[in-house]
Amino acid sequence: MEVTKVDDGKRSIKGRGVGLALVGLTGGAAVVLSVVAAPFVAPALRKVCLPYVPATTTQVSNVLRALRGRSGTLVDLGSGDGRIVVAAAREGRFKCTGIELNPWLVWYSRWSAWRVGVSSNTTFTTADLWRTNLTPHSNIVVFGVEEMMPDLEAKLEKELSSDGCVVACRFPFPSWTPTATLGEDIDTVWLYQRPKNTVTQDNGRPAQENYCMSSDTDHNTQQ
Repeated sequence: MEVTKVDDGKRSIKGRGVGLALVGLTGGAAVVLSVVAAPFVAPALRKVCLPYVPATTTQVSNVLRALRGRSGTLVDLGSGDGRIVVAAAREGRFKCTGIELNPWLVWYSRWSAWRVGVSSNTTFTTADLWRTNLTPHSNIVVFGVEEMMPDLEAKLEKELSSDGCVVACRFPFPSWTPTATLGEDIDTVWLYQRPKNTVTQDNGRPAQENYCMSSDTDHNTQQ
C-alpha cells in the first residue's frame, strides 16, 4: 500500500509539472505572438487605419507615369513593402523616402532597396504620417483609404510646397479637382499640384483649388 501511495504521489507531481510546463509554453507563445503582431495591430487602433495592401504592377506603373517629368524628393506615405519607393529610386530622378508604421515592413523595404542597388537613394522610416512634416518633399504618393482623405487633404493644404505634386492612389481627395486620371478600377491614380497663386476665402482657408499635373504628362488621361 505504501508503495502504491508513493507511486501515486510521483504521478501527481509529474502531472502537475507537465501542466505547468504547458501553461508556460502557452503563455510564452502568446507573448511572442503579441510582440510579432503588435506592429500590424497598432495601426488599426489609431484614428484612421491604413492597412498594408501591396501595390499592383499596374499601380506602380501608373504612379511612375504620373511622375514623368518630375524630379527631386519623393515620399510615399504608408510605404508598405517599399515597392513604390524602390521603383521610383530606380528611375534615377528622385531622392526617395518611405514612411511606414510597421517596423517589419521598414526593414524588408531597406533590404529590397539594397538588393536592387538603390539603397543610397532611399530612406525608410518608422513614423506616423500625421506627425511627419511633408513640406520638404516635392512629390508625395499615398495609397490611402477613403476615411483618411479629408484629413490628409487638410494637412496637405498647410504643408504641400508651392511646386509640390501629389499622386493619390485608390481614392481621390474629396474637394480637390484632379487635372489627370490614369488607369481604372483599383489601379486608378489621381494627380494634383498646388497652383502658385492660391485664392483665399474670407475665413482664411484656401479656396477649392484647381490642381494640375506636370506639364510633361498628358492631361485627363484614361488608360
